Amino acid sequence: MGVFESTRIDEFRASGLDEQTIRDLLAHQFSMQDTYYRRHYPNARFDVVLNGERAIGRLYHEWNSNSGEALIIDISLLSAYRGAGIGTRLMKAVVAEAARREMAVRIQTEFNNPARALYRRLGFERIGDNGVYEQLRRAAAPFANEEVTPVAGLSGNANE
Repeated sequence: MGVFESTRIDEFRASGLDEQTIRDLLAHQFSMQDTYYRRHYPNARFDVVLNGERAIGRLYHEWNSNSGEALIIDISLLSAYRGAGIGTRLMKAVVAEAARREMAVRIQTEFNNPARALYRRLGFERIGDNGVYEQLRRAAAPFANEEVTPVAGLSGNANE
């Protein structure tokens, strides 16, 4: 819940609502989002991103061999850990694992998300939008001449 809250709280504070109402709304939104993800992506992994023992983010991902794609459903970090290269490392590890499996990677992101620049740098290309989210895809290919640090537990297997 903390990661979700950190990505949305400023929007809610701008509304002028009191803090308790904002926290209640965020808790409700988080619950609805989690329910939606689990219902629509039953084979997805819902991983917590750790920095040592501290939970600092989340990575929801689904690997679909039928479509030949890995889908990043949601990737978020606590605000204190953004801009430190952690998201880059995670995304590179996902792309490298997908390339190893000969799978493309797909993600959708809000138009105002600063991480869009990261996705572009990593080779994601726009494939469409739905008015709220831009849909991006990276072909199944390893990074050229670049070392990628593996991320423990990132296998793409929902049963691990």
